[in-house]
Amino acid sequence: MSDLTLVIGNRNYSSWSLRAWMLLKQLDLKFREVLIRLDTPTTKDEIEQYAPSGRVPALLDGDLCVWDSMAICEYVAELTGRGWPRERAARAVARSVCAEMHSGFVNLRTEWPMNARARNRRTVITPGLEADIDRVDEIWNDCRRRFGAAGPWLFGEYSIADAMYAPVVLRFNTYGARVSETARWYMAAALEDATLQSWLAAAKAEPWTLEGSEIG
Repeated sequence: MSDLTLVIGNRNYSSWSLRAWMLLKQLDLKFREVLIRLDTPTTKDEIEQYAPSGRVPALLDGDLCVWDSMAICEYVAELTGRGWPRERAARAVARSVCAEMHSGFVNLRTEWPMNARARNRRTVITPGLEADIDRVDEIWNDCRRRFGAAGPWLFGEYSIADAMYAPVVLRFNTYGARVSETARWYMAAALEDATLQSWLAAAKAEPWTLEGSEIG
């Protein structure tokens, strides 16, 4: 396999970087990391040295650049033959919940920005935010009930779906989302995972603060 380089943003705030990073780590891929600080005057120019989108994350495989978290996850799944559930129905549902995460939950993203090291933050729960929280809870319950018997993850074994929802676990943990028992158990398993813990430790050590994401 070619040498891989993953370009990411601040670990404390970059939810999309976390998604790609988690999957590569969970699949035991070796890769070099390049971290670019977000929201500086040179951020976009620095990222464009690696990715045409000017956004993180980006995965470099030799001369090939793959950008966008979902595209990176799909590429890694092709490289390894892993990442999606093996059974067709489970795989279809996994792709559906990943696509929904990728394109939806606008209120959750904007009203509860990811702040990995923050705890006990509180905000006003708007109707839109409440609807997003309820929908995530519904997804987690449905996946666990139908496909989760083989392990603690949404589809039993770790999959792209878990990587895609990892930042949501952190958001719910930061802002104290009220969720069902099944969702709480899933969050506990995700938060205890050694891979996520290593990301959180690195986020805690970062000296940078983005004021726009320090709410509650």
